[in-house]
Amino acid sequence: MHMRKTSQHGQWSSRFAFVLAATGSAVGLGNIWKFPYITGENGGGAFVVVYLLCILAIGIPIMMAEVMLGRRGKQSPINTMRDLAKEAGSSPMWSWLGWLGVIAGFLILSYYSVIAGWAMAYVVRVASGVFEGATADGVSNIFVAFIADPEKLLAWHSLFMIVTMLVVARGVKGLERTVKFLMPALLVILVLLVGYAMDQGAFQQGVSFLFTPDFSKINSDGVLTAMGHAFFTLSLGMGAIMVYGSYLPSNVSIGSTTVIIALADTAVALLAGLVIFPIVFANGLEPGSGPGLIFQTLPIAFGHMAYGAFFGTLFFMLLVFAAWSSSISLIEPAVAWLVENKNMSRMRACIWSGLVTWMLGIGTVLSFNVGADITLFGKTFFDTLDYLTANVMLPLGGLGIALFAGWVMKKEASSAELNLTSKWQYLGWRFLIRFVSPAAVIIVFLNVIELI
Repeated sequence: MHMRKTSQHGQWSSRFAFVLAATGSAVGLGNIWKFPYITGENGGGAFVVVYLLCILAIGIPIMMAEVMLGRRGKQSPINTMRDLAKEAGSSPMWSWLGWLGVIAGFLILSYYSVIAGWAMAYVVRVASGVFEGATADGVSNIFVAFIADPEKLLAWHSLFMIVTMLVVARGVKGLERTVKFLMPALLVILVLLVGYAMDQGAFQQGVSFLFTPDFSKINSDGVLTAMGHAFFTLSLGMGAIMVYGSYLPSNVSIGSTTVIIALADTAVALLAGLVIFPIVFANGLEPGSGPGLIFQTLPIAFGHMAYGAFFGTLFFMLLVFAAWSSSISLIEPAVAWLVENKNMSRMRACIWSGLVTWMLGIGTVLSFNVGADITLFGKTFFDTLDYLTANVMLPLGGLGIALFAGWVMKKEASSAELNLTSKWQYLGWRFLIRFVSPAAVIIVFLNVIELI
């Protein structure tokens, strides 16, 4: 018989608090910065279709499994997987799954913090009127000059890491208070900007690019990118959702809550696309222009619209806040493990984990300027981390979660923890988690390494 534990780190005050926190973890730079540019690089509509299928068939079932494992284990992902493996009568080696998530979170936050620093810097730039009346070339030149300066990038990266660790140091209450006012505000601003894009941008062209699929424009690497982004944007396989699940009260429905989070996350990504692509096409820009896309499109709009400095400042502030709500979830698994296993105070655990992440982020800072010519397999340090985490580590972590929840964990345990409203809902989830989700991950991996 499973004895229900309580987390030593505390728990969310309500289902709504968990939804906001998990949505905050999911909604961030991945939706507003990364989704538009990888959609642009992979042909638009066809990529969106594949991405949505990945969310439905892979993302939601695995997210349910990860929340379930977290709530049942009530510890950091590493200790949760060790104890749940023991409960299932399996090998303690399953703790590798927790380690994979913690390491992936570290690596992602190291470069995530640098990009969030860009957003912080743009709050100042937009507010000071730098982009007022600027042309597309002028905006592009400002961005290129900015990322070419390693000292500025390092300063903003450092500032973002400090504010992240200040929230994490306050524990569950700090996490909860921070996300409660950030996410609704971000959604309001996105809707306002969609209205602006409808009025001022090439809206029909943007909608067509985003929602009209041409499957000749997507290849196996694009499919892998779509699957990897489904994991990235839902914060799967990086320990964040598992550790947030460990703070979830036992009376909260995992199934319906997970669906709400996935729908909110996907809606924000699509709204971001409806803001950015009309502006891209209206100004003759290239939709596949890479990681700098959002920093080279929206400033053009803000530089020419009424009250542009106000709306632009607000947008980039909220982009920072969205990044902030995600970053605190990326480092939380490592902090929780240090508190549990190394007898550290939460503050000390935050300082050490934050310092290591900050130092690793210096590699990303340099990869945009003085270290741009240093490559591994043709990729810069930033591109290597981005590819390794989003396309390898997160899907591998998701695969491990699916295999453990579907094949190792006892049926009675997963059924009791999920507590779905009908037998058929549980059987549907179990079929997806045992067969569809693992098969999809494996097929895409095999396709990419050209074994099929």
